Order: sequence, then C-alpha cells, then structure tokens
Amino acid sequence: MIMAVIMLGGLLLSATAIAGLLTIYQIRQSNDVINSTKAFFAADSALEWQLNNYRRYGGYYPTSLVFSNGATATSSANPLDDGSIDYISEGFSGDTVRQLETILTQ
Repeated sequence: MIMAVIMLGGLLLSATAIAGLLTIYQIRQSNDVINSTKAFFAADSALEWQLNNYRRYGGYYPTSLVFSNGATATSSANPLDDGSIDYISEGFSGDTVRQLETILTQ
C-alpha cells in the first residue's frame, strides 16, 4: 500500500512539473510574438521614413529611430551599379530582430 501511494504521488508530481514547464514555454512564446510584431512594425516605419526622405529631399541618409513602445529601428540605403537604391531596415524589440529590404529602381 505504501508503494502504491509513493508511486501515485510521484506520478502526480511528474505530471504537474511537465504541465508547469509547458505553461512557461507558452508564456515565453506569446511574449516573443509581441516582440516580433513590434520589431516588424519598427522596421517598416524606418523603411517608410527612408523612402519619405528620398521623396522629399532626394537623398538617402542613415536613420536610427526609437519608439515609445521600446522598439528601435535602423535603416540604410546603398546605391547599386544600375542606378537603383537598395533600402535595408532592421527593427529591434527585446531579443527579436526583423529586417526588411526594398529596391527603388529609376
């Protein structure tokens, strides 16, 4: 009888530990989705900023942006040999990085 109680207690303890571990992984994953979304929209904003600067001023300048939600973004523009411009922007939030690129041809 004592062996049965010990085995049943060990089984319940193992099931509880596994359930707790899976819950922790789900919480981390949901937090990473939030950071991923913040980083993506930060990169998109930096890219739009870079394209707006080109439209308004005719030039391209390195950009670094900081947002109120804690995300940051950088963007740069590289002229290519055929006269087009390669715009690259990176968004950062937490440990997540998202990168966008577009090429503006003339």
